[in-house]
Amino acid sequence: MENNPSSSSRTDRKTIERNRRNHMKALYSELNSLVPHQSSREVAASLPDQLDEAANYIKQLQTSLEEMKKKKDSLMGIERPGASTNSGVTVGLRLPQIEIQAIGFALKVIVITGLDFHFVFKETLRVLNNEGAEIINAGFSVVEDTVFHTIHAKVGESASMGDEVARISERLKKFVSDVNVI
Repeated sequence: MENNPSSSSRTDRKTIERNRRNHMKALYSELNSLVPHQSSREVAASLPDQLDEAANYIKQLQTSLEEMKKKKDSLMGIERPGASTNSGVTVGLRLPQIEIQAIGFALKVIVITGLDFHFVFKETLRVLNNEGAEIINAGFSVVEDTVFHTIHAKVGESASMGDEVARISERLKKFVSDVNVI
């Protein structure tokens, strides 16, 4: 019996197709095992019915996840962008703002953020510390969804104090503008 190249390639294609079908069957079976079934059927559901059931289950999970996110946000007092309050006014996330005042050798830094930017206060303190400013006092107050951070710092008592204040101000303003881009 002669070995025909066309029959060999036909056998290879059949093997490849059989392997593909077996792989798909295993994937369908795995998907079906992940979906909870409402009724214990003695007859297995058809493949299209199994896929419909899986798609519906995924949609149900997505809806449930969104509801849980909303509940979490409401418990934490956070409004999502585009979410509306009861009055119909859209409340978004407040982006950080900074105001810096130099008074002699003292620096007063006011950072205004939303509840969602709590890391900005810590980073502002870090920048001041890295620039050699001595933190005298730091605090915050919360009004509705806005946090007002106030930092009083002392800058070195040298002739170049104006340069130090300008450098610190630029670093802080750059930091806040970078946060606003994110």
